[in-house]
Amino acid sequence: MTKRDYYEVLGVSKSANADEIKKAYRKLAMQYHPDRNPDDKEAEEKFKEAAEAYEVLSNDEKRAKYDRFGHEGFRGGQDFHGFNNAQDIFSHFSDIFGGGGFGGGSSIFDEFSAVAVHHSGADKEQQVRQDRT
Repeated sequence: MTKRDYYEVLGVSKSANADEIKKAYRKLAMQYHPDRNPDDKEAEEKFKEAAEAYEVLSNDEKRAKYDRFGHEGFRGGQDFHGFNNAQDIFSHFSDIFGGGGFGGGSSIFDEFSAVAVHHSGADKEQQVRQDRT
């Protein structure tokens, strides 16, 4: 099976910037997400295809290699993860989907909350120490 051009998969131009690529990927990921399309193999394949395209185009080094050599630049599994299922994708793209992906684990927002609580606790401890002196 011939792979489609990664820019075509995401629906962006070859001059697209990182934000445009991320936005296009997020839109497709939400559209074809397995939770939204249970038992739909075609949607699952499109979801994996979009993740593969995003993995390459969102990385400057991989994108330059792809622009120069196309899919041939990634033969033999070099620089490409080859996702087997949706969980593989979630674990690799935790910056977008959160630590455990949809349906499990913590999200990036949970991590920010934990840091904020930790810092606010440290601030209170610092204030108590100052009050004692």
